[in-house]
Amino acid sequence: MNARGAMGRYGETLAARRLTGAGMTVLERNWRCGRIGEIDIVARDGDVLVVCEVKTRRGGAFEHPMAAVTPDKAERLRRLAERWI
Repeated sequence: MNARGAMGRYGETLAARRLTGAGMTVLERNWRCGRIGEIDIVARDGDVLVVCEVKTRRGGAFEHPMAAVTPDKAERLRRLAERWI
């Protein structure tokens, strides 16, 4: 695994710990659906399904995390969530 992949895995591990610490149950990590894509983390918060896109950055200027989720990416995540259900 290259450094970028290792950084991504590290971020996903931190995110999963954070969700678990907040009382959520992590159901899946790195769930793939053919060529459509991958959901980084699927979790449950009570009766609510939580689909997480994890972005890990080394530093630099702060950018709101939602800035990394384009409308196309949001639509792809929605389609993936429908397939996961």
